[in-house]
Amino acid sequence: MSKTIALRPRLNEKTYGLADSRVYVFDIDRAVNKHTVARAVEAQFEVKVSSVNTTNIPGKAKRVISISGKRQKNAEGSRNDFKKAYVTLAEGYALPFFDAIEEEVQKEEAIQGKVDKAAAKEAAKTEKKAAKKAEPVAKPVKQAAKAVKTPEPVKESAEAAEPEPETEPVKKSAWRGFRLRKKSKEEDE
Repeated sequence: MSKTIALRPRLNEKTYGLADSRVYVFDIDRAVNKHTVARAVEAQFEVKVSSVNTTNIPGKAKRVISISGKRQKNAEGSRNDFKKAYVTLAEGYALPFFDAIEEEVQKEEAIQGKVDKAAAKEAAKTEKKAAKKAEPVAKPVKQAAKAVKTPEPVKESAEAAEPEPETEPVKKSAWRGFRLRKKSKEEDE
């Protein structure tokens, strides 16, 4: 009898997180008890069950609208009730439900690592090229700086004392209004 119980694993984000702590969630028939679930899991998956917790979940109430001809009928309806079993496995046991997801994650991490290494190599190459291009330019500048040891005295003149006349920023014409009419120069001032 224990192998004939339908154990449907719930595969979602919450149960994926619980699987790290060896807790697996199954949808079971409402008439099944904890002991039967434990025996069924041990028989089907060849693991040792530590504990089983069950919970009855009532179906959500939903509105059902039936339109037939000219009549419209609103009726109360609900989804089916169901029962969940939280099965905790003994130390060292695991179920293979999320193995495919974990393998995909490991593959993606490996690929990302390869991409990161390639990007680091490219960045190192471009830095070396930039350093090589910058070195020949930097050497003559250093030689010119060594040639000029004493700074020339700054001459004060009347031209330097006068401030430069400020130029007004150029005003751009702007579009405004619902019909996008252009501002006139008279409105600007």
